[in-house]
Amino acid sequence: MQKLIIKRINYPSKQPLGEKYMTLFIEIKNLRVGFDGVDVLKDINFEIKEGEIVGILGKSSAGKSILMHVLRGVEAFDDVSGSVVYHLARCSGCGFIDLPSKVGTACPKCNANFEGIEADFIKMPIHDPLRRDITRRIAIMLQRTFALYGDERVIVNVMNALQEIDEMGPNAIHRAADLLDQVNLSNRMMHIARELSGGEKQRVVLARQLVKNPILLLADEPTGTLDPKTAEIVHESILNATKNFKMSLVITSHWPKVIEELSHKAIWLDEGKIIMIGDPSEVSQAFMKEVGKIGEQEEVKIGEPIIRARNLQMTYFSLDRGIVRAVNDVSFDVNEGEIFGIIGVSGAGKTTTSKIISGLIRPTSGSIDVRIGDEWIDLTQLGPDKKGRATKYIGILHQEYSLYPHRNVINNLTESIGLDLPFELGERKAIRTLMTAGFTEKKAKEVLTKMPDELSEGERHRVAMAQVLIKEPRILVFDEPTGTMDPVTKIEVSKSILNARKEMGETFVIVSHDMDFVAEVCDRAALMRLGKIVDIGDSDAVLSKLSSKEREEALEGIVKELK
Repeated sequence: MQKLIIKRINYPSKQPLGEKYMTLFIEIKNLRVGFDGVDVLKDINFEIKEGEIVGILGKSSAGKSILMHVLRGVEAFDDVSGSVVYHLARCSGCGFIDLPSKVGTACPKCNANFEGIEADFIKMPIHDPLRRDITRRIAIMLQRTFALYGDERVIVNVMNALQEIDEMGPNAIHRAADLLDQVNLSNRMMHIARELSGGEKQRVVLARQLVKNPILLLADEPTGTLDPKTAEIVHESILNATKNFKMSLVITSHWPKVIEELSHKAIWLDEGKIIMIGDPSEVSQAFMKEVGKIGEQEEVKIGEPIIRARNLQMTYFSLDRGIVRAVNDVSFDVNEGEIFGIIGVSGAGKTTTSKIISGLIRPTSGSIDVRIGDEWIDLTQLGPDKKGRATKYIGILHQEYSLYPHRNVINNLTESIGLDLPFELGERKAIRTLMTAGFTEKKAKEVLTKMPDELSEGERHRVAMAQVLIKEPRILVFDEPTGTMDPVTKIEVSKSILNARKEMGETFVIVSHDMDFVAEVCDRAALMRLGKIVDIGDSDAVLSKLSSKEREEALEGIVKELK
């Protein structure tokens, strides 16, 4: 079968490391960081050269963000050891901090000489004035925290950053405009910040950080939630800034291609340990070899039909389109223990069909029956002994799932969905369900007391899946389960679905634009066009029937969901 291939992104070229930029800048030796008795970073050792781009690759919760915050140096850690030594130049006159290669040269601010110094962020007190002077020249970009003045114009956001470092001179507005030019955002300088797209907001964040004239930029998953085209623009802005400001860059990502094509040196981090360090291509290939495949799955026995749809019709009237047949005479069976995909371009009828299966909407005509035990129940018949009896065994995970933000994981899995269980039993069931959703037993125990915003995207998705599984459904309907995910998180979700089917014998109906995901996970698939099923059968065989237009529209659908 010819799979849908997503076009490789043409990231801008990284600046080759010349001899001028091979001066040692940062040394990390035997770094260890612990929280609540658990080491989240263990025996971390590597160096960063002046002007070097270091890419840190790893799955969710590998320790990437903690490492970035240690390098940033503005937070105190209670349980930390080792050393993070900055080799720097400091002006003997005004104390200005600069890159180590400036030692022996004249300071641009007062013309005194630069002297060489070393500063260890692990041993240095958090309020040390020298530490403050160093951190003022370290910029950081985070994945989700834009930290903008939402109601202010873009140029005002950059000028506010200048004011924050007491550099609001007569040329401040021109400097702010120059920085917006640097990030290719001069065409948005008069826009209100909250009305920008995600990629544009990230470039405003970058411009605000460049106000510091930084010697180091820490970019922690800066494009993790952006679509590929927007991510490319942000990466170009980051690389251009790295070259123009002659600074070092440390960037983290789930995306191996980002690390491979942007960095001079790559580090693979997993569970707080460095697994591999070296050439970005070699590290990326080794990483994907280890985590980039779902792997061989044990054969799962597929049972008799558990969903039976016959001659389904869903018709409605639209003022601009007239009579719309969203589902037009659709018939199919889904077998117990099967992972069944529904695919097609936008408007094909797949989401409407999944809502009929879920019992969320009632078809205009036709029948939809599900088997509970040995008894078939008609979902079109209302009442507690009809539809009400069946739907409590049907779990639904929408693409825009949400966890209760002010409740920890165990409460999200029990109290918040109405499971009244003794604490010990609730905890045991929660751990078991989290393991079914793809967590190790150790990790499941660790996340129980965490709040949703403390979890990675992949972890939140698996907790949301566990929230559905803990209610012990027989049938699960997932709408675009991988819509906004990076490749590694997609693999984690794929493994979670396959493991849940293996452990619990659940039946899955999956609506997806992601054809590679359908090929990897689904046993069978139905291809819909204009409200009809035009082909149904083995996933590979059905996917091979996709037209070039459908393949193109499927890719556009993924990008649209990302936005």
